[in-house]
Amino acid sequence: MDETATHGAAAEASPADRPITAAAALASLGIVYGDLGTSPLYTYQAIVATVGGHPTAEDALGLLSLVVWSLIVTVSVKYCVFVMRADNRGEGGILALMALVTGRLGGGALVVAGLFGAALLYGDGVITPAISVLSALEGINVVTNVFKPYVVPAALAVLILLFAAQMKGTAKIGKVFGPVMLLWFLVIALLGLSGIVRRPDVLLAVNPLHAIRFVIAHGWQTFIVLGGVFLALTGGEALYADMGHFGRKPIRLSWYCIVLPALLLCYAGQTALLLENPGLTGNPFFELAPHWSVIPLVVLATLATIIASQAIITGAFSLTRQAMQLGWFPGLSIRQTSDQEYGQIYVPAVNWTMMVCTLALTYAFGSSDALAGAYGTAVSTTMLLTTALLFNAMRDVWRWKLVTALLVSGAFLLVDLAFFGANLLKIADGGWVPLSMGLLIFVAMTTWHAGIEAVRQSVAQRPEAAGVFLAALKSGSIARVPGTAVFFSRSETAIPVVLIRHIAQMKALQETVVSLTVRFEDYPRVPASQRAEVEQIADGFWHVTVHFGFIEIPNVVAALARAREQGCPVNLDDAVYFASHDDIVAGANPPRLATWRRMLFAAMYRNAVRTPDRFALSPETFLEVGRQIAL
Repeated sequence: MDETATHGAAAEASPADRPITAAAALASLGIVYGDLGTSPLYTYQAIVATVGGHPTAEDALGLLSLVVWSLIVTVSVKYCVFVMRADNRGEGGILALMALVTGRLGGGALVVAGLFGAALLYGDGVITPAISVLSALEGINVVTNVFKPYVVPAALAVLILLFAAQMKGTAKIGKVFGPVMLLWFLVIALLGLSGIVRRPDVLLAVNPLHAIRFVIAHGWQTFIVLGGVFLALTGGEALYADMGHFGRKPIRLSWYCIVLPALLLCYAGQTALLLENPGLTGNPFFELAPHWSVIPLVVLATLATIIASQAIITGAFSLTRQAMQLGWFPGLSIRQTSDQEYGQIYVPAVNWTMMVCTLALTYAFGSSDALAGAYGTAVSTTMLLTTALLFNAMRDVWRWKLVTALLVSGAFLLVDLAFFGANLLKIADGGWVPLSMGLLIFVAMTTWHAGIEAVRQSVAQRPEAAGVFLAALKSGSIARVPGTAVFFSRSETAIPVVLIRHIAQMKALQETVVSLTVRFEDYPRVPASQRAEVEQIADGFWHVTVHFGFIEIPNVVAALARAREQGCPVNLDDAVYFASHDDIVAGANPPRLATWRRMLFAAMYRNAVRTPDRFALSPETFLEVGRQIAL
């Protein structure tokens, strides 16, 4: 069976097709829909600003129609129906999709699309907490302007507390995320209904002709408007990225039954308010609420935006882990913050970097209205790249005919290109921020991958050296001492360089020796039965290859216990682990990396997490052998 057929079989029996439960659907509200669910706080304010702040009745219906059909086409159809079908053995996200359609090391332009799309999500993850929390706290300005100078400081304080809380984990407070977001969606739906009751004619916007008339009437200015409309779609990628946590069915159920109706009602209610009060100023979301309820609504909105921000941060942690396992990011310290929820992890380096960037953006832009100009460029680019990868899934995984794949993906591509072009107009207003951040991360990811490949080529063991070692081992000329030694191999070879160097220095070898190769697969989880492969090379010398999926936290000791069950006599109680400690230096002729790239790679390599931390080893049982690698 070929690779695509294997993927196809995996997709048919996908773990993503878990049964629908009320608990899973409720939990998905808190994790998946935080960003999409809080977009009414700032979206309509940004949209109205693009048409001068006071749209005519026909323009108001056209704007609402654009929002309605954007949500239906992009989220309800593209993501819920098609993209979520392209799971990688139950897991979603653009990196999982890239691995599905290309394999870990192949694919050329598709790999670039997947990596750049993933890198851009970090830019989105920095802006989302800033714009969400600011927009919620700004609601207090509807009641009084007394607190206006304190909105930004308050937002900074909330964000600092949010990022500081990550090290504690969110397993306990995460249980209330779903109920809080359910209350949020009920409240915004009721607010929307209150506006619709006063102006029921707003429901006419469900007719797409209003959107078409708006586009015809405004011509090229529509692109500016679409930049605001797109804010209603940010967070759409979360449906796919979080599919591995809940399965596609609970996520779809929550969207069609709760989230989509609530969003449509809320946007319709804000439009009704504009029709009733053409001269309205301020944020139409908070203006929609009765005066007495604004302060409680600000509190609820703040909680909802904190939940939305938490989901983005957790998503960045998961994305980092996937990139590490697939070989596109240096090893970072990862802590499991829950003994029950596998997805509850904490990545300190990512957390504090995101916090600094988010605080800087909050302070520099100072308002949600200003941040709207920076928001959307990264997400629109990621959605465009997702469509390109989806086309390949249609052809290579689902085996669709070319015409069918072109028609379906082409329709999505037209919509994506319209939003992409619209967001390019926002680059000067701040859109360059997430794009620049994404580009920097993309360069770092590709540099790391290229550097690791250069290291492998540089330290590749010569066949004659391996032959000499095996001959000496079999002849008994190498002294054997009691004990068990496990040598990490950076390549597929059974005789790593660190083992040869150990013998050259110590003139002896333990009675039981394991050459260990750790492989990360391009699918999310490896079954226990396939965790370890065992091969006996010589008397007392074994080569073990252990396999981990790209979302798993690798535990080498547990994997070796599996190898022991398969006949490898490794004594885990007295085993000593050996690995190389490399310093990257200049000197290769010709150079394997450009000077700037070698320096960047050397910095990442030097600061990557050490082997015992990466593989859950006790420092007391671990030894490193130093060497220099010329690139």
